[in-house]
Amino acid sequence: MSGIVRLAINGASGRMGRALQELLRDDARFELAVCINASSEWESAPQLDAVIDFSTPPGFDAALAYCHGHRVALVSGTTGLDARQRSALDAAGVDIPVLHAANFSLGVAVLARALRAAAAALPDWDLEILEAHHARKVDAPSGTALALGRVAAAARGQDFDAVAMRARDGQVGSRPPGAIGFASVRAGDIVGEHFAILATTGERLELSHRATDRTIFARGALAAAAWLAGQPPGAYSLDDVLAE
Repeated sequence: MSGIVRLAINGASGRMGRALQELLRDDARFELAVCINASSEWESAPQLDAVIDFSTPPGFDAALAYCHGHRVALVSGTTGLDARQRSALDAAGVDIPVLHAANFSLGVAVLARALRAAAAALPDWDLEILEAHHARKVDAPSGTALALGRVAAAARGQDFDAVAMRARDGQVGSRPPGAIGFASVRAGDIVGEHFAILATTGERLELSHRATDRTIFARGALAAAAWLAGQPPGAYSLDDVLAE
């Protein structure tokens, strides 16, 4: 959109919220209109053009309700959303522009494209997705890992929920054909690492991405918000932003 985007940050006191505020000090595209840390604060929110949400699943619900009710664009990076919340986000796209991404890194977006192509080209190969994050992350597997799994499942024409193996413990038996396995590491201050391994007899393909600076995600979210604020209603992806 033309002009300055009036922006709210939902989850402003979190790691991503603080990173966004730091970048916004020198970003002339935006006016930071309000910082939200509790659902009740939406009641007094000023007029907005866009909301960036990096909060919790309940915080996401409150942000989506506000944006839908006030016709405000929503960019969300909140992870741990369930099927109901993903459906609600898609439904809101009928009336407002919405964009949800588990990861706003440009490199991860390219990783997803590469995995989509590899999974489609090698449909019978075993696929495992590994991820590592800091010790304070509360959900596992990461939203990015699950998003990568959904990309691969879609490329193979699979029902993701039917083939996802999110944990293994004990005598689990041999690997089911077509399964997409997940493994998680939580340690120290790891920003985010994701690995996709496709393997068959005699060979293995590995795709990976490592983030070393959290501001890459904040920059991506701001780019998405600046773009989304000028779009018609719809459910968009980071690929749509990158295509511009």
